[in-house]
Parts: sequence; C-alpha cells; structure tokens
Amino acid sequence: EVQLQASGGGLVQPGGSLRLSCSTSGFTFKDYHIGWFRQAPGKAREGISCIKTRDGETAYAASVKGRFTVSSDNAKNTVYLQMNFLQPEDTAVYFCSADGPPYGTWDYWGQGTLVTVSS
Repeated sequence: EVQLQASGGGLVQPGGSLRLSCSTSGFTFKDYHIGWFRQAPGKAREGISCIKTRDGETAYAASVKGRFTVSSDNAKNTVYLQMNFLQPEDTAVYFCSADGPPYGTWDYWGQGTLVTVSS
C-alpha cells in the first residue's frame, strides 16, 4: 500500500523557519519524483517544489525560490522541505505527492500538514 505522510507543520512567526517531512512507503522511491504543494484558504492548490529522488535535481516555484529548500534522504524514503523566512502568505496546508513513470500525473498524495505564519 502506497503511503505518504507530511508532517512538521505548525505556527511560526513571520521570518521564522519550519522543516516539513514527507515520509513514504509502498513504492520504489528512486523511481519517483516527490513534489510539495500547498493550498491556502480560498485559493487553488499551488505546486511549490519538486525533487527527482534518483539524482537530486530540484525545482521551485518563484514564490518560494531562495527561501525554501527541498532535499531527500533516500535511505529513509523521506523528502524534506526546509522553509526559511516564512511570511503570512505562506500560510497553507502543505501536501506532498509522488509522481512515477511516465511522470506528470502525480499519482499519490498524502494528507497535508498545516503551516500558519502569524505574529
């Protein structure tokens, strides 16, 4: 059974940091791309980052580039999202997703974790 579980959300002040984790199981980790998405209240879901676990290639949305860093621990089948300089507009439910061959369909999703940036 494929499972993805995002964790690490919480309440943080503007300018603060959080690290999210996406723990996965049930598929061949190195064959999948892992993406981070977020959905703020009343807004559409937004793709913010992605990592190709086989070679570590990463990509970021303009809204988070330079502040967020995605990484993977292939031994633990886990992907991390380090979020720095958080702002109120980063408040959202964050989800991780797995995209396998032939890629582009984001096959599996986990339950999200809520990040709230507020003073």
